[in-house]
Amino acid sequence: MDRLLSPKMMPITLTGLGLIVLLILVVVIIMMRRSRTPDVSQRLSEFAGRTDPKDSEPAARQALDRIDAVVSKSKQGSNMARDLARADLKLTVAEFIGVKVLAAFVGLGIAMYVGRADQRAMFAAGLVGAVVFSFIPNIYLGVRAGQRIKSFNNQLGDTITMMANALRGGFSFLQTLDMVAKEAPSPMSAEFRRVVQEVGLGRTTEEALQSLMRRMPSEDLDLLITAVNIQMEVGGNLAQILDTIGHTIRERVRIKGEIQTLTAQGRISAWVITGLPIGLAVFISMVNPGYMAPIFTLGMPPEHWCCLPVASLVMIAIGYFTIMKIMDIEI
Repeated sequence: MDRLLSPKMMPITLTGLGLIVLLILVVVIIMMRRSRTPDVSQRLSEFAGRTDPKDSEPAARQALDRIDAVVSKSKQGSNMARDLARADLKLTVAEFIGVKVLAAFVGLGIAMYVGRADQRAMFAAGLVGAVVFSFIPNIYLGVRAGQRIKSFNNQLGDTITMMANALRGGFSFLQTLDMVAKEAPSPMSAEFRRVVQEVGLGRTTEEALQSLMRRMPSEDLDLLITAVNIQMEVGGNLAQILDTIGHTIRERVRIKGEIQTLTAQGRISAWVITGLPIGLAVFISMVNPGYMAPIFTLGMPPEHWCCLPVASLVMIAIGYFTIMKIMDIEI
């Protein structure tokens, strides 16, 4: 026991405890999500009015729902809920915040192990590691949402052509949306299925399409929704308009693909130039902690522990964003 609480073993102990807590949280979330799906008899009892559906939920689930309701009312919570919907992650805002807290504990233990050469370095590294690891779920959320939006935009041209052909075949607009929900690939099918469900629950087509626009922000989708709204107000040949829009979107997707290919080398260079010094510093700190310790310890002169690491990170960030700005070509 004393060996586990020693200064050298403390980071490993904290990391192990963080992983155990993370595993417990995952199991609890899975169990609570299973409990949220009642069987047929429970649903019939709820609709018959024999029981209150809230009484059958576990106390932990009710407490988590209350926390989620409070957090979701804030601006940050609403933005987080929107990002979770864009990424199609089946998590509430409260559950996502819990994942961020656990990631911070894991980062605290790993960073304290990396900076174990000195007590001050261990404290500073633990603080930085907790902050950095707490943003890893946000980074994953942003990457997944971006990939999903990109896949949606790539499928939009072919989907609009499918809609134009269905309208020529005599389908109504709502039947066309339902056909896309059934036959289009994911994520297009999932998003249009939600549009059809919202219309079936009483929302207007315009409101359901605007909700789709909030989940999938896209200039191409905005063009489609604007054309549909104008056609509903003043009339016109919607199939012909959709053909023109689909051709424009396919050409834009083709040009974007060519630009991504031509700028791939520059973007990879930005990632390598950014990650190489940070990764090398972390590797040296783990292999030979005493070699990197003077940078993070008080000494003569004092800029060794303050100005040098901060200036290095600032210049690395400036270089990364400068390269990515050059590689970002608007169409």
